[in-house]
Amino acid sequence: MKAAFSGPLEKVDNCCYRIPKGYRSDMRVDGLIFANDKLMESIRSDQAPEQVANVATLPGIQGASLAMPDIHWGYGFCIGGVCATDPADGGVISPGGVGYDINCGVRLCKTNLFLDDVKPHLRELVKELFHTIPAGVGRTGKYKFDEKEVRELMGRGASYAVGRDLGVPADLGHIEANGRIDDSDPDEVSKHAVKRGSEQCGTLGSGNHFLEVQVVDQIADDDVAKAFGLELNQVCVMIHSGSRGLGYQVCDDALASFRNAPAKYGITLPDRQLACAPVDSPEGKKYIAAMRAAANFGFCNRQLLMHQAREVFAVVFGRSWEDLGMELLYDVAHNIAKLEEHTVDGVRKKLWVHRKGATRAFPAGHPELPQAYKATGQPVIIPGDMGRASWVLVGGAASMERTFGSTCHGAGRAMSRTAAKTDAVGRRIDKELEARGVIAMASSRQGLAEEQPKAYKNVDDVVSVVHNAGLSGVVGGSGHRVDGSLSGN
Repeated sequence: MKAAFSGPLEKVDNCCYRIPKGYRSDMRVDGLIFANDKLMESIRSDQAPEQVANVATLPGIQGASLAMPDIHWGYGFCIGGVCATDPADGGVISPGGVGYDINCGVRLCKTNLFLDDVKPHLRELVKELFHTIPAGVGRTGKYKFDEKEVRELMGRGASYAVGRDLGVPADLGHIEANGRIDDSDPDEVSKHAVKRGSEQCGTLGSGNHFLEVQVVDQIADDDVAKAFGLELNQVCVMIHSGSRGLGYQVCDDALASFRNAPAKYGITLPDRQLACAPVDSPEGKKYIAAMRAAANFGFCNRQLLMHQAREVFAVVFGRSWEDLGMELLYDVAHNIAKLEEHTVDGVRKKLWVHRKGATRAFPAGHPELPQAYKATGQPVIIPGDMGRASWVLVGGAASMERTFGSTCHGAGRAMSRTAAKTDAVGRRIDKELEARGVIAMASSRQGLAEEQPKAYKNVDDVVSVVHNAGLSGVVGGSGHRVDGSLSGN
């Protein structure tokens, strides 16, 4: 067990705590953790706040080293961490600030079905989803791509799938960056990474990745919900996955190439897992190009997952997915670094914003928003755990002022996977969930044990912080789920 954080945590307001840069002589900026008093009790219990302080030492960091209320220990950066660096001020790029699963993210697909429509077909639907959509460690799917195709896919993102009739052009207008990060370079991705991804596009993966059927049972903002096309008792499909083995290998390759970079560029780090390089260095440029390519793979992966879900719904309900109203609400990335414009101390700058277990929360009018959401702000999709709520929020203006346009990405773990498995010994998590009205299927009981509801913070507490801080506003939620189709280890 990791030791509790012993440094100072000064309360800024009811939603934010500060680690002052005076805590350590190597910190360049303060650390800010968005949390309330209740969440801080658990956040103090491990060394994730120390990781916030560690990130505050990175060259070129701007504003503050930030953490969202779903903060927990991660590789180098905490999960839930946000950091912006200025390349004009010696700013660095750090693979640990993106994570191994590059462009892990969430998408939400609407339907025109309601709870009463789905209940008679529930078990059949769960079974068909689970047996159709590959889930679990190393699983491959029905989509096979050779090396040339994978590299083309990494250049085009979700549009590659749409071009093969595995989606429609309207889907692209409801994905962050239209489902394609510009200036990727697939040739910077190793052959080994390409091989790992060649049969995994369109698969969920393991750990906390899932596909779920959910029911909207709360509406908090009628106007925005109407603009998003959400209403009470409506059935939706939520998908959580990333770039699979390809993205993992891109990160692994980058960490190997960054191993000697800090010494080469005269950078002193408190933790070798923060390995970084100047943005404009050869190492930095290579990683950024490969990271963008892996991000495009992630967008395409979720596109193919949604396409398979649409096919299953069409079979189960005997109607085309178009007739079922299975339109994409939005797709957001939460493990990525992007070059964005932000104002720091009254000066407009282009910054590299690392978001690891954090997602964009751009407000109405932001120039990077798709046309569909210019007037409302972007949808923010926050999944919880298998037994509690998920939420749809909308980007808030305060996010631009306080967090470089960022908010939380989920509930955040409260227990390690090892502790969760130990806690589940002698229990049947699937039966416990079914007693709560949730049908869950996984590739292993161990997978369900690791992802049991008790392993996560209460997402309602996490969402209340970002809502009250003005980072993103609650639109509606799913407090009980009709299905959790979860990948297991």
